[in-house]
Parts: sequence; structure tokens; C-alpha cells
Amino acid sequence: MPSVLSDQHFHNEDAAYAYVEERVWPNGPVCPHCGNADPKRMKLMGGKSTRIGVRQCNECRKPFTVKVGTIFEASHVPLRVWLQAIHLLCSSKKGISSNQLHRILGVTLKTAWFMSHRIREAMRDGSLAPKGGAGGIVEIDETYIGRKEGAEIRQGAGHKNVVLTLVERGGSARSFHVERATKAAIVPIVKENIDRETHVMTDESSVYAKLGKHFEGHDSVDHSRGEYGYRDRKTKLSIDINTVEGYYSIFKRGMKGVYQHCGEKHLHRYLAEFDFRYSQRVRLGVDDVMRAGRVLSRVSGKRLTYRTAN
Repeated sequence: MPSVLSDQHFHNEDAAYAYVEERVWPNGPVCPHCGNADPKRMKLMGGKSTRIGVRQCNECRKPFTVKVGTIFEASHVPLRVWLQAIHLLCSSKKGISSNQLHRILGVTLKTAWFMSHRIREAMRDGSLAPKGGAGGIVEIDETYIGRKEGAEIRQGAGHKNVVLTLVERGGSARSFHVERATKAAIVPIVKENIDRETHVMTDESSVYAKLGKHFEGHDSVDHSRGEYGYRDRKTKLSIDINTVEGYYSIFKRGMKGVYQHCGEKHLHRYLAEFDFRYSQRVRLGVDDVMRAGRVLSRVSGKRLTYRTAN
């Protein structure tokens, strides 16, 4: 079986542009300056000195390529190298470090770091559609990772960043970086992101007390008593939060084993990365090639400059 990385768009710049255009412009080229989508009112520029993929819009008289208005804009890195980076980040279950990308792709470490953050920005969903629904089950849990900027290390987790994750059984994940693990910080997020007809599962934390009045049902497991799951005889439901804890096992192995350090201000992008790969996993019928293609379909309107990334 030939390697996916042997495909032409990973090695030929013309093929790379054609591949990206097909996914960013599924219905044909669109001018990012004025929105013109009439193929008769634009033309592909030619000539030896013309850059690959440059088109002239006859409405606003401005040139453009598929890179304008996307995470690729103003980048001097060849598009074929961008596609290699996207594939590597999408196919590595626990992520791939900037140092590793730097060595594989032959770009500087600074460039590899910046490319990684741009790709994570493209992975960010931004969907506000509530999870669950009638018959759906969403597991809720929080975890602690890293260290809050300027916080003194003490016993417990008070100096660590709090991550809240909602995972729909058999579906997608959505994570949030919250200031504190309190009812005032967590419950509004839960109510806003989960359909009222959903059955929710949590642990015994007091943060989730009386959560059932907002949803179709609420069950919990008491880890303090060594309880990690059981089957409800009446509803026949499996009462546990093993799915969301499975998500955290991947997330923490990636953050500690691959990335090793993450600044608090960048945590939301790493969460977007792990949410994306989990929500577009093989079990849901999405392979590595499809996953990378879905990133390309999201690159528009998400330009990230080095100044804003820092």
C-alpha cells in the first residue's frame, strides 16, 4: 500500500494549489476582497514572473490567490509544506511537537511553532449548536493541567489551569478553559452548550449538584467511594463518565508527553486541536486524509499573525 505522503500535492506546488483550491473553493474561485464569484469576471494570470494560482478580479481589479484570507496568507512557506504539516498534525493522535515538525519539514523552529498554531486555529470549530438532544447522553468532567501564570505552586490544584470538557457518547467533544472550577463558572457553560432534553453524567462534585433540574436527567458516580460505573436497573443506562475520562487520557498524554509545556494564553488552541481530532476520529468514519481535508475546509477567515499568536 503506497504512503499517503507520496501524493503529488505534498511534493508539487502546482498540485498543492489545485488541491487546496478544490477544498477552499468547492463551487469555484471567490474573490476575498469583494466577494465576486462570477468566473466570467475573473481570470487566471499567466507569465513566467507570475506566482502560482494568482487570479485577477475584474470587479475590484485586485489580484488574489487561494491563500488570501486564510491561515496561509503572507506565509513564505510553500503550500506543499503546509499540507505536509496539516497531515502530520491531523494524523498524530497525541499531537506532534514544533521541534519534530522543524526536523521533518526542514523549516526553522520558529516557523514550525507558528505553523502549528495557525493549523490549530483552523481546527477550532466555533460551533454553538447544543450537544445531545432527545435520547442523547453527554458526559461532563473537569481536569487540571499546567500552571496558571504567576501562581504560586501549592498543595492541591489551585495553581493549575482548569479545563472543562463535554463529550457526547458516540459523538464529539467540546472543551473550555475556565478560570475556576466553581458552580458559577461551569454551570452556565454546561447549560449553554447542552440541549435540555439530554441526559447528563458527572462525578460527585458539588459543582454539578441539582444539575438535573436543567436537563432530562442527571446521574453521577462517586469516585470517592471507589465507584466508577454501574448500570441503572430502571433506565438500563450505563452510569459512568469513562468516555470523557478516556478523552482526558489522550489529552494529558499529548500535553505532557509531546508538548510538555503550554502557556495559559495558548491553552484554548491546544484544546481545539484535541477536540478536533477526537470529534473527527476513525470510529466516526473519518480517516487521516478526510481529517486533513476538513481542516482545509476551515482555513478561511482564520488568519493568525505572529503578533496575535504571542
